[in-house]
Amino acid sequence: MNNNIIYSNEWKETSLLLNSDIGQAVRILNEIGLKLVLVIDEKDSLIGTISDGDIRRGMMRGLTFSSAIESIVNREPLVVPPDLDKNIVFQLMIVNRIQQVPIVDEKGRVVGLHIWEYINSTPERRNMMIIMAGGIGSRLLPYTKDLPKPMLLIGGKPILEHIILNAKAEGFFKFVITIHYLGHTIEQYFGNGEKLGVEIDYIQEEYPLGTAGAIKYINPKPSNAFVVTNGDVLTNINYGRLLDFHVNSNAEATMAIRSYEWKNPFGVVETDGLRITNYQEKPTSLCYINAGVYVLQPSVIELVNKFEHIDMPSIFKQLLINNKKVIAFPIHENWEDIGRPIDLEKANFDFNNRNN
Repeated sequence: MNNNIIYSNEWKETSLLLNSDIGQAVRILNEIGLKLVLVIDEKDSLIGTISDGDIRRGMMRGLTFSSAIESIVNREPLVVPPDLDKNIVFQLMIVNRIQQVPIVDEKGRVVGLHIWEYINSTPERRNMMIIMAGGIGSRLLPYTKDLPKPMLLIGGKPILEHIILNAKAEGFFKFVITIHYLGHTIEQYFGNGEKLGVEIDYIQEEYPLGTAGAIKYINPKPSNAFVVTNGDVLTNINYGRLLDFHVNSNAEATMAIRSYEWKNPFGVVETDGLRITNYQEKPTSLCYINAGVYVLQPSVIELVNKFEHIDMPSIFKQLLINNKKVIAFPIHENWEDIGRPIDLEKANFDFNNRNN
Protein backbone atom coordinates (compact mmCIF):
# COMPACT_ATOMS: atom_id res chain seq x y z
CA MET A 1 0.00 0.00 0.00
CA ASN A 2 1.46 3.35 -0.99
CA ASN A 3 0.77 6.34 1.24
CA ASN A 4 1.37 10.00 0.56
CA ILE A 5 0.53 13.28 2.22
CA ILE A 6 -0.31 16.15 -0.09
CA TYR A 7 -0.42 19.82 0.76
CA SER A 8 -3.46 21.02 -1.18
CA ASN A 9 -4.15 24.58 -2.27
CA GLU A 10 -7.52 23.48 -3.68
CA TRP A 11 -9.10 23.39 -0.24
CA LYS A 12 -11.81 25.89 -1.15
CA GLU A 13 -13.51 23.18 -3.24
CA THR A 14 -14.26 21.45 0.05
CA SER A 15 -15.50 24.53 1.92
CA LEU A 16 -18.94 25.87 2.85
CA LEU A 17 -20.24 28.87 4.74
CA LEU A 18 -22.10 28.25 8.00
CA ASN A 19 -25.49 29.13 6.46
CA SER A 20 -25.28 26.20 4.01
CA ASP A 21 -27.46 23.09 4.24
CA ILE A 22 -26.65 19.40 4.64
CA GLY A 23 -27.49 18.67 1.01
CA GLN A 24 -24.62 20.94 -0.06
CA ALA A 25 -22.26 19.14 2.31
CA VAL A 26 -23.30 15.76 0.90
CA ARG A 27 -22.67 17.03 -2.63
CA ILE A 28 -19.12 18.07 -1.71
CA LEU A 29 -18.39 14.74 -0.03
CA ASN A 30 -19.67 12.82 -3.04
CA GLU A 31 -18.16 14.98 -5.79
CA ILE A 32 -14.81 15.93 -4.28
CA GLY A 33 -14.28 12.62 -2.52
CA LEU A 34 -12.12 13.93 0.35
CA LYS A 35 -14.48 12.82 3.16
CA LEU A 36 -14.28 16.25 4.82
CA VAL A 37 -16.05 19.60 4.47
CA LEU A 38 -14.41 22.75 5.83
CA VAL A 39 -16.84 25.25 7.33
CA ILE A 40 -15.48 28.80 7.07
CA ASP A 41 -16.61 32.41 7.38
CA GLU A 42 -16.34 35.17 4.77
CA LYS A 43 -12.70 35.80 5.75
CA ASP A 44 -11.68 32.13 5.32
CA SER A 45 -11.41 31.63 9.08
CA LEU A 46 -12.10 28.02 10.04
CA ILE A 47 -15.30 27.51 12.02
CA GLY A 48 -15.15 23.73 12.01
CA THR A 49 -15.38 20.60 9.89
CA ILE A 50 -18.04 18.12 8.78
CA SER A 51 -17.31 14.47 8.11
CA ASP A 52 -19.44 11.77 6.58
CA GLY A 53 -20.04 10.40 10.08
CA ASP A 54 -21.24 13.82 11.31
CA ILE A 55 -23.86 13.87 8.56
CA ARG A 56 -25.08 10.35 9.26
CA ARG A 57 -25.36 11.05 12.99
CA GLY A 58 -27.36 14.17 12.16
CA MET A 59 -29.72 12.14 10.00
CA MET A 60 -30.26 9.81 12.94
CA ARG A 61 -31.50 12.85 14.88
CA GLY A 62 -34.07 13.52 12.17
CA LEU A 63 -32.15 16.09 10.12
CA THR A 64 -32.70 16.18 6.35
CA PHE A 65 -30.83 17.50 3.31
CA SER A 66 -32.53 20.87 3.77
CA SER A 67 -31.42 21.20 7.42
CA ALA A 68 -28.71 23.74 8.26
CA ILE A 69 -25.22 22.39 8.79
CA GLU A 70 -24.73 24.47 11.94
CA SER A 71 -25.87 21.71 14.31
CA ILE A 72 -23.52 19.04 12.89
CA VAL A 73 -20.30 21.08 12.65
CA ASN A 74 -17.35 19.78 14.66
CA ARG A 75 -16.09 23.04 16.11
CA GLU A 76 -12.95 21.55 17.65
CA PRO A 77 -11.25 19.75 14.75
CA LEU A 78 -7.59 18.82 14.71
CA VAL A 79 -5.68 21.55 12.84
CA VAL A 80 -1.99 22.18 12.26
CA PRO A 81 0.12 25.28 11.50
CA PRO A 82 1.67 25.73 8.04
CA ASP A 83 5.25 25.04 9.19
CA LEU A 84 4.59 21.76 11.06
CA ASP A 85 6.81 18.93 9.81
CA LYS A 86 4.85 16.57 7.55
CA ASN A 87 6.19 13.50 9.36
CA ILE A 88 4.51 14.78 12.51
CA VAL A 89 1.29 15.39 10.55
CA PHE A 90 1.54 11.83 9.29
CA GLN A 91 1.76 10.49 12.86
CA LEU A 92 -1.17 12.67 13.95
CA MET A 93 -3.27 11.21 11.16
CA ILE A 94 -2.44 7.67 12.24
CA VAL A 95 -3.14 8.29 15.92
CA ASN A 96 -6.44 10.11 15.23
CA ARG A 97 -7.50 7.82 12.38
CA ILE A 98 -8.15 10.70 10.01
CA GLN A 99 -7.16 11.34 6.41
CA GLN A 100 -7.42 15.14 6.20
CA VAL A 101 -6.04 17.87 8.47
CA PRO A 102 -6.77 21.57 7.83
CA ILE A 103 -3.75 23.89 7.78
CA VAL A 104 -4.53 27.10 9.69
CA ASP A 105 -2.36 30.20 10.08
CA GLU A 106 -1.84 32.25 13.24
CA LYS A 107 -5.00 34.28 12.52
CA GLY A 108 -7.18 31.16 12.27
CA ARG A 109 -7.52 31.30 8.49
CA VAL A 110 -7.42 28.18 6.38
CA VAL A 111 -4.40 28.18 4.06
CA GLY A 112 -4.38 24.55 2.94
CA LEU A 113 -5.24 20.96 3.65
CA HIS A 114 -3.07 17.92 4.36
CA ILE A 115 -4.50 14.85 2.57
CA TRP A 116 -3.49 11.24 3.09
CA GLU A 117 -4.05 9.55 -0.23
CA TYR A 118 -3.61 6.03 -1.49
CA ILE A 119 -1.51 6.31 -4.63
CA ASN A 120 -2.58 4.75 -7.95
CA SER A 121 -4.93 2.14 -6.53
CA THR A 122 -7.65 1.59 -3.97
CA PRO A 123 -6.35 -0.08 -0.81
CA GLU A 124 -6.98 -3.81 -0.92
CA ARG A 125 -9.49 -5.02 1.65
CA ARG A 126 -9.20 -8.64 2.71
CA ASN A 127 -12.59 -8.47 4.42
CA MET A 128 -15.07 -10.89 2.92
CA MET A 129 -18.34 -9.80 1.33
CA ILE A 130 -21.34 -12.15 1.42
CA ILE A 131 -24.15 -11.63 -1.09
CA MET A 132 -27.46 -13.32 -0.31
CA ALA A 133 -28.79 -14.37 -3.73
CA GLY A 134 -30.91 -17.44 -2.98
CA GLY A 135 -34.36 -15.85 -2.98
CA ILE A 136 -37.11 -16.92 -5.36
CA GLY A 137 -38.48 -13.46 -6.12
CA SER A 138 -42.07 -14.61 -6.52
CA ARG A 139 -43.37 -11.01 -6.48
CA LEU A 140 -41.32 -10.33 -9.60
CA LEU A 141 -42.94 -12.99 -11.75
CA PRO A 142 -42.89 -13.38 -14.73
CA TYR A 143 -39.42 -11.74 -14.76
CA THR A 144 -38.09 -14.37 -12.36
CA LYS A 145 -39.54 -17.39 -14.15
CA ASP A 146 -36.20 -18.20 -15.78
CA LEU A 147 -33.82 -15.97 -13.78
CA PRO A 148 -33.17 -15.53 -10.06
CA LYS A 149 -33.99 -12.04 -8.84
CA PRO A 150 -30.34 -10.90 -8.42
CA MET A 151 -29.70 -11.68 -12.10
CA LEU A 152 -32.35 -9.26 -13.39
CA LEU A 153 -30.82 -6.56 -15.55
CA ILE A 154 -30.39 -2.94 -14.55
CA GLY A 155 -28.78 -0.85 -17.28
CA GLY A 156 -27.83 -4.03 -19.15
CA LYS A 157 -26.06 -5.71 -16.19
CA PRO A 158 -27.36 -8.08 -13.50
CA ILE A 159 -28.01 -6.54 -10.09
CA LEU A 160 -25.34 -8.87 -8.70
CA GLU A 161 -22.74 -7.50 -11.09
CA HIS A 162 -23.49 -3.93 -10.00
CA ILE A 163 -23.00 -4.97 -6.36
CA ILE A 164 -19.70 -6.73 -7.05
CA LEU A 165 -18.27 -3.94 -9.18
CA ASN A 166 -19.24 -1.26 -6.65
CA ALA A 167 -17.57 -3.24 -3.87
CA LYS A 168 -14.52 -3.96 -6.01
CA ALA A 169 -14.07 -0.21 -6.52
CA GLU A 170 -13.76 0.04 -2.72
CA GLY A 171 -11.01 -2.61 -2.59
CA PHE A 172 -13.09 -5.73 -1.89
CA PHE A 173 -12.09 -8.79 -3.88
CA LYS A 174 -13.23 -11.82 -1.82
CA PHE A 175 -16.92 -12.62 -2.39
CA VAL A 176 -19.21 -15.44 -1.31
CA ILE A 177 -22.58 -15.73 -3.06
CA THR A 178 -25.33 -17.80 -1.46
CA ILE A 179 -27.52 -19.45 -4.09
CA HIS A 180 -30.68 -21.56 -4.20
CA TYR A 181 -33.37 -20.77 -6.78
CA LEU A 182 -31.87 -21.18 -10.29
CA GLY A 183 -28.46 -20.84 -8.68
CA HIS A 184 -26.73 -22.49 -11.63
CA THR A 185 -27.42 -19.40 -13.74
CA ILE A 186 -25.42 -17.30 -11.27
CA GLU A 187 -22.53 -19.77 -11.22
CA GLN A 188 -22.47 -19.98 -15.01
CA TYR A 189 -22.42 -16.21 -15.40
CA PHE A 190 -19.82 -15.30 -12.76
CA GLY A 191 -17.77 -18.47 -12.44
CA ASN A 192 -14.90 -18.00 -10.01
CA GLY A 193 -14.96 -14.23 -10.56
CA GLU A 194 -11.89 -14.13 -12.76
CA LYS A 195 -13.54 -12.14 -15.53
CA LEU A 196 -14.37 -9.39 -13.03
CA GLY A 197 -10.95 -9.51 -11.39
CA VAL A 198 -12.26 -10.87 -8.07
CA GLU A 199 -12.56 -14.17 -6.20
CA ILE A 200 -16.02 -15.75 -5.89
CA ASP A 201 -17.07 -18.81 -3.88
CA TYR A 202 -20.59 -20.15 -3.50
CA ILE A 203 -22.79 -21.54 -0.75
CA GLN A 204 -25.52 -23.77 -2.15
CA GLU A 205 -28.63 -23.65 0.03
CA GLU A 206 -30.49 -26.96 -0.18
CA TYR A 207 -33.57 -25.08 0.98
CA PRO A 208 -34.11 -21.36 1.73
CA LEU A 209 -32.22 -20.28 4.86
CA GLY A 210 -33.42 -16.66 5.02
CA THR A 211 -31.21 -13.58 4.84
CA ALA A 212 -28.82 -14.81 7.55
CA GLY A 213 -28.93 -18.61 7.79
CA ALA A 214 -26.25 -19.22 5.17
CA ILE A 215 -23.51 -17.37 7.11
CA LYS A 216 -23.15 -20.53 9.23
CA TYR A 217 -21.70 -22.28 6.16
CA ILE A 218 -18.96 -19.76 5.31
CA ASN A 219 -15.79 -21.81 4.97
CA PRO A 220 -13.23 -20.85 6.04
CA LYS A 221 -14.80 -18.74 8.75
CA PRO A 222 -13.92 -15.02 8.43
CA SER A 223 -11.11 -13.84 10.69
CA ASN A 224 -12.27 -10.21 10.69
CA ALA A 225 -15.40 -8.14 10.11
CA PHE A 226 -17.33 -9.01 6.97
CA VAL A 227 -20.01 -7.30 4.89
CA VAL A 228 -23.36 -8.94 4.13
CA THR A 229 -25.79 -7.59 1.55
CA ASN A 230 -29.07 -8.74 0.10
CA GLY A 231 -28.69 -9.60 -3.56
CA ASP A 232 -31.66 -7.50 -4.63
CA VAL A 233 -30.46 -4.15 -3.25
CA LEU A 234 -29.16 -1.68 -5.81
CA THR A 235 -27.19 1.12 -4.16
CA ASN A 236 -24.06 3.19 -4.62
CA ILE A 237 -23.33 3.01 -0.90
CA ASN A 238 -19.62 3.24 -0.12
CA TYR A 239 -19.03 -0.27 1.27
CA GLY A 240 -15.52 0.68 2.42
CA ARG A 241 -16.83 3.63 4.40
CA LEU A 242 -19.48 1.38 5.96
CA LEU A 243 -16.82 -1.14 7.01
CA ASP A 244 -14.55 1.56 8.43
CA PHE A 245 -17.48 3.06 10.36
CA HIS A 246 -18.19 -0.34 11.90
CA VAL A 247 -14.57 -1.06 12.82
CA ASN A 248 -13.94 2.40 14.28
CA SER A 249 -17.11 2.07 16.39
CA ASN A 250 -15.99 -1.28 17.88
CA ALA A 251 -19.44 -2.66 17.14
CA GLU A 252 -20.55 -6.28 17.06
CA ALA A 253 -22.90 -5.59 14.16
CA THR A 254 -23.83 -2.62 11.98
CA MET A 255 -26.99 -2.17 9.93
CA ALA A 256 -27.23 0.30 7.06
CA ILE A 257 -30.49 2.21 7.39
CA ARG A 258 -32.31 4.71 5.22
CA SER A 259 -34.76 7.45 6.16
CA TYR A 260 -38.27 7.01 4.84
CA GLU A 261 -40.94 9.70 4.81
CA TRP A 262 -44.59 8.72 4.80
CA LYS A 263 -47.31 11.28 4.22
CA ASN A 264 -50.56 10.47 5.96
CA PRO A 265 -53.41 10.99 3.44
CA PHE A 266 -55.76 12.04 6.23
CA GLY A 267 -55.93 14.77 8.84
CA VAL A 268 -54.79 13.42 12.21
CA VAL A 269 -56.76 14.27 15.35
CA GLU A 270 -55.07 14.01 18.76
CA THR A 271 -57.34 13.63 21.77
CA ASP A 272 -57.29 13.41 25.56
CA GLY A 273 -60.44 11.49 26.32
CA LEU A 274 -63.14 13.31 24.34
CA ARG A 275 -61.25 16.59 24.25
CA ILE A 276 -59.39 17.41 21.03
CA THR A 277 -55.89 18.58 21.91
CA ASN A 278 -54.36 18.97 18.45
CA TYR A 279 -55.05 18.58 14.77
CA GLN A 280 -52.51 18.01 11.98
CA GLU A 281 -53.51 18.16 8.33
CA LYS A 282 -51.94 15.21 6.48
CA PRO A 283 -48.74 15.11 8.54
CA THR A 284 -45.49 13.59 7.32
CA SER A 285 -43.85 10.92 9.45
CA LEU A 286 -40.12 10.14 9.34
CA CYS A 287 -38.80 6.70 10.16
CA TYR A 288 -35.77 4.55 9.35
CA ILE A 289 -35.89 1.33 7.38
CA ASN A 290 -33.48 -1.57 7.08
CA ALA A 291 -31.42 -1.08 3.88
CA GLY A 292 -30.39 -4.74 3.65
CA VAL A 293 -26.64 -4.15 4.02
CA TYR A 294 -24.72 -5.12 7.16
CA VAL A 295 -21.29 -5.56 8.73
CA LEU A 296 -20.80 -8.37 11.25
CA GLN A 297 -18.03 -9.61 13.49
CA PRO A 298 -17.11 -13.30 13.05
CA SER A 299 -18.53 -14.06 16.53
CA VAL A 300 -22.04 -13.33 15.21
CA ILE A 301 -21.90 -16.55 13.20
CA GLU A 302 -22.17 -18.51 16.47
CA LEU A 303 -25.72 -17.21 16.89
CA VAL A 304 -26.84 -19.19 13.84
CA ASN A 305 -27.56 -22.92 14.00
CA LYS A 306 -26.98 -25.25 11.08
CA PHE A 307 -30.04 -25.92 8.94
CA GLU A 308 -31.78 -22.94 10.58
CA HIS A 309 -33.91 -20.51 8.57
CA ILE A 310 -33.23 -17.10 10.08
CA ASP A 311 -33.36 -13.52 8.85
CA MET A 312 -30.89 -10.77 9.67
CA PRO A 313 -33.29 -8.69 11.84
CA SER A 314 -33.60 -11.73 14.16
CA ILE A 315 -29.80 -11.77 14.50
CA PHE A 316 -29.85 -8.12 15.55
CA LYS A 317 -32.60 -8.82 18.08
CA GLN A 318 -30.51 -11.61 19.62
CA LEU A 319 -27.50 -9.32 19.84
CA LEU A 320 -29.58 -6.68 21.60
CA ILE A 321 -30.90 -9.26 24.08
CA ASN A 322 -27.28 -10.23 24.78
CA ASN A 323 -26.38 -6.55 25.35
CA LYS A 324 -23.98 -6.49 22.41
CA LYS A 325 -23.13 -3.22 20.68
CA VAL A 326 -25.17 -2.88 17.49
CA ILE A 327 -25.19 0.39 15.57
CA ALA A 328 -26.85 2.04 12.60
CA PHE A 329 -25.17 3.47 9.52
CA PRO A 330 -27.57 5.99 7.91
CA ILE A 331 -27.15 6.14 4.14
CA HIS A 332 -27.86 9.14 1.95
CA GLU A 333 -26.72 7.44 -1.26
CA ASN A 334 -29.02 6.13 -4.00
CA TRP A 335 -30.81 2.99 -2.79
CA GLU A 336 -33.45 0.80 -4.39
CA ASP A 337 -34.93 -2.48 -3.24
CA ILE A 338 -35.93 -4.50 -6.32
CA GLY A 339 -38.92 -6.40 -4.96
CA ARG A 340 -41.73 -5.75 -7.45
CA PRO A 341 -42.02 -5.21 -11.21
CA ILE A 342 -42.60 -1.49 -10.63
CA ASP A 343 -39.33 -1.36 -8.64
CA LEU A 344 -37.44 -2.99 -11.51
CA GLU A 345 -38.87 -0.53 -14.01
CA LYS A 346 -38.08 2.43 -11.76
CA ALA A 347 -34.52 1.21 -11.13
CA ASN A 348 -33.85 0.99 -14.86
CA PHE A 349 -35.39 4.41 -15.43
CA ASP A 350 -33.32 6.00 -12.65
CA PHE A 351 -30.13 4.24 -13.77
CA ASN A 352 -30.53 5.43 -17.35
CA ASN A 353 -31.22 9.00 -16.20
CA ARG A 354 -28.10 9.03 -14.00
CA ASN A 355 -25.89 7.71 -16.77
CA ASN A 356 -27.15 9.69 -19.76
